[in-house]
Amino acid sequence: MCSITFSGVFIFFSIRALKFVKKLRYALAKNNPINMRLIVAIIKNIFLGCLLFLILNACKGENSLESKILALPVIINIDRFDVKFHRASADAIPALKKTYPFLFPKIFADSVWINRQKDTLQLMLLDTVDEVFPSMVPLEEDLEYLFKHVKYYFPKTQIPKVIGLVNNVDYQSKTIYNDSLLLISLDTYFGADHYLYEGISNYVKQEMDAQYLSAHVVDKISDYKVKPPGDRTLLSQMIFYGKKLYLKDLFIPNKNDAIKIGYTIDQEEWVKSNELYMWQFFIEKQLIYNSDPALIQRFIDPAPFSKFYLEIDNESPGEIGKWLGWQIVKSYVESNPEIDVNQLISLPAQTIFNKSNYKPRR
Repeated sequence: MCSITFSGVFIFFSIRALKFVKKLRYALAKNNPINMRLIVAIIKNIFLGCLLFLILNACKGENSLESKILALPVIINIDRFDVKFHRASADAIPALKKTYPFLFPKIFADSVWINRQKDTLQLMLLDTVDEVFPSMVPLEEDLEYLFKHVKYYFPKTQIPKVIGLVNNVDYQSKTIYNDSLLLISLDTYFGADHYLYEGISNYVKQEMDAQYLSAHVVDKISDYKVKPPGDRTLLSQMIFYGKKLYLKDLFIPNKNDAIKIGYTIDQEEWVKSNELYMWQFFIEKQLIYNSDPALIQRFIDPAPFSKFYLEIDNESPGEIGKWLGWQIVKSYVESNPEIDVNQLISLPAQTIFNKSNYKPRR
């Protein structure tokens, strides 16, 4: 909608206005009474014109903000440690240890690293990285987009040094982040259907695709921004993760909601279609203020499906508690548009819930 040009709207309504003026003149010239249909049509077009004017102004504001964010000077270059390590000779180990001390635990002798350099599995993974990612530019641009948005909303955030490596397809450590460093296991982003991922559960490997990379990085960044809740109720956990997902709305607005939460498009459609029924289940079963740790496993933790203990379980994706918490946070922001992101992530879960006016879609 924001791609509509002002000139296009102006021409459209100018033409319609001229037509109505002609009709009005004709009615007056003939001394015909101006019928109600004509009056209603004129009012309707005035209303539509005002509505489109407001939409265009809103879009202009959004585009202006995005332009401001994208103008921030952020450059990301992925340092290919995997290439430097595995394509080098054993003589390069001392220099590499000096440059990347955090990648060489001191408890291991150099012989361990020399053997790893020529490990056939590692070399195969490196070759596959080169096949899947002939250029790092798309990944670098994705990360630049992300960190420009992070820098805008949190100006004190340091842009990290980004290092690419291969790590035995360790999908539990796809990304590692601290203030100044971001490690990316490139061998965990070959695509969900890649033959090397055979045997990995579908709900895990569906996120082993480069399109999810920036969302995974936000997960790690948000660990530093959003404090864990002080109580153990399901509602507090839901809104805690809802805040983290809302940061994805700010940091990666170019990604769809399925990517942000780690769903497929079909899974996203399922939760949208069943939002009302899921919420009714939580209310009827009095779950939201329940502190039973089993609820976290059922509705928050990564899993192939959520556990309502109903026939719909196998149809549902996991982590629906996070998704519902996200909807509550978004509803709060819509009801309180003046809220600053730093204030939002500091608010108690109960405050957000009470003032969210959350109503699940039907």
